[in-house]
Amino acid sequence: MSSRNAYLSDGDRAKATELVNALRDLSQRFRSSPARLPELETQAVNELNVKGWAVDYLTIRRRSDLLAPNAADQSLVALGAAKLANTRLIDNVEF
Repeated sequence: MSSRNAYLSDGDRAKATELVNALRDLSQRFRSSPARLPELETQAVNELNVKGWAVDYLTIRRRSDLLAPNAADQSLVALGAAKLANTRLIDNVEF
């Protein structure tokens, strides 16, 4: 658990899992449709914003150099940063 979670209320702490879930969903959607990455990122951001988050970014990048991926890349990471209440949380999911 991140030290930033100490700044969250109990309710917000439970809600904080929505960020990692959004990254997992984004990675699964990307694997199904890699050519749609910009659209998938926008969709993921909108879904979190509707839940009360202020999203800075949700994206997929290559693990080796953090450049935009292509369909052939195998070692990827979903990255995200967003504010929940007054706390900015960051997370990532490697896949």
